[in-house]
Amino acid sequence: MSTPVSATAESEGGSPPTRSLSPGGGPQTQPQAPHRWGTAARRFVRHPAGSAGLVLTFLMVAAGLLAEVISPGDPFRTVADPLLPPSGNHLMGTDNLGRDVFNAVIHGARTSMVVVLAVTAIASVVGLAVGVVAGYRGGWTDDLLMRITELFQSVPRFFLAVLIVALFGAELDILIYVLALTSWPTLARVSRAEVLSVRDREYVEAARSIGASDRRIVLRHVMPNVLPTAMVVIALTGSRVILLEASLSFIGLGDPTVMSWGYLVNNAQRFLRIAWWMSVFPGMAIAVAVLGINLMSDALNDVLAAYSKAAPRRLRKRRLS
Repeated sequence: MSTPVSATAESEGGSPPTRSLSPGGGPQTQPQAPHRWGTAARRFVRHPAGSAGLVLTFLMVAAGLLAEVISPGDPFRTVADPLLPPSGNHLMGTDNLGRDVFNAVIHGARTSMVVVLAVTAIASVVGLAVGVVAGYRGGWTDDLLMRITELFQSVPRFFLAVLIVALFGAELDILIYVLALTSWPTLARVSRAEVLSVRDREYVEAARSIGASDRRIVLRHVMPNVLPTAMVVIALTGSRVILLEASLSFIGLGDPTVMSWGYLVNNAQRFLRIAWWMSVFPGMAIAVAVLGINLMSDALNDVLAAYSKAAPRRLRKRRLS
């Protein structure tokens, strides 16, 4: 995480221009340094793991968005003889019911994409809200919110998801709410730790001393320092959600009306010796999706850590200029 130069600089929307003396003795304004988010984005794209993860994640998202274009039709529909090996007509073969495996894998990507985006969105809002409020307010508010967070963390996520899905049904919306309910505590604790590290710094005290409201301080001075670390946690949450959704579908607790990768792997386990393609291609899809998100998370962590180390050096140069 980068360290802001001052409360005044951030309230004006960027870093202050450095000033030096011109040969004639007058002040000369230097061009502003590149915005930290733009710099971090360029470093992320140039990072080998970041670019590879971005490509793999883009392929999964594109497959989910364009499922009806890439492979139109109902993935549950029988299209050929059962257990046909991969060929020109069926790129990934057919399963035991004569359904096209390629069509099923592409539509399974759509299910995983919907679940990941919905769960990470809900968990991000809840986790950031709880963590920031607990860290900034402190006192009994912090104690209450952290005890609630620890309560959710003390229950194993997978077994809690299994229990709720078994009791209330396996519809996709219920599955999303269950996974979101069990995915926010880690983000909340990390966000709280980051807020505790910045809430009493000089630039926050300066903003408070000039009458800035708590809302403005949180949005302008606290959140920019919390978001970089939170983004890494959110990326890791996405990969775990893919595995959880696939695991629930594998044991028969997924939505039976939508195609999913876990359902395909579960259906293939009886035919491992005679139809290897039924398990290999859905398994590869899960591995590629998780690998892509994990590579992006590692690259984000490396880029933001390097930027955070470089920030004090930039601050010293600005003060000396």
